[in-house]
Amino acid sequence: MSESPAGFEVDDAGGSRVGTVHGVFVDAESGEPAWLIVALGRRRTKLVAVPIAECAPAAGRVWVAQDRETLRTAPGIDPTRPLLREHELTICDHYGIGEGVGRAAEVAGRFAGNVVSKPAGVD
Repeated sequence: MSESPAGFEVDDAGGSRVGTVHGVFVDAESGEPAWLIVALGRRRTKLVAVPIAECAPAAGRVWVAQDRETLRTAPGIDPTRPLLREHELTICDHYGIGEGVGRAAEVAGRFAGNVVSKPAGVD
């Protein structure tokens, strides 16, 4: 995503609106976007991380590969705090991303307790 997607509406795999993009987590080493931070529901009270590799942005919206229930039951996150290796692997597991593929493979080789993702714009 070339522009900041903050404020974009988020639609699930079935095309239903599920929330709004709150921000982005970037990889702590490369600085590349890794997760969308999505505020779920009408009141936008629960924040979850969604794998950015499974998102498609267009015209002020983002479509995600997950359904509403998968997003609703995802582990909550604090968008002001970085993600540690263990927390990120738990999130990957929730989405069915095994340690040998994708983001989980990138993170699995890092040391336990290390920060692996951080909110964009935070050094």
